[in-house]
Amino acid sequence: MHPDYGLSRRPYKTIADVEYTTVGWVDWYNQVRLHNSLGMISPTEFDNAHYTSLSPEPQPAEQRQKT
Repeated sequence: MHPDYGLSRRPYKTIADVEYTTVGWVDWYNQVRLHNSLGMISPTEFDNAHYTSLSPEPQPAEQRQKT
């Protein structure tokens, strides 16, 4: 959804119309838009990469040979 989707293009008839348009814009802003200072990735992709780097997959312990 483009950031100005529905904004100022038609009159809103109900509060639900305003809420629907607002939710769509917030979704676009937080999930889709590319941000220059984040390396042209979306804020969601940036968050996912950041938190993945903080908690890497646990590595299995080395198996000890029985003697």
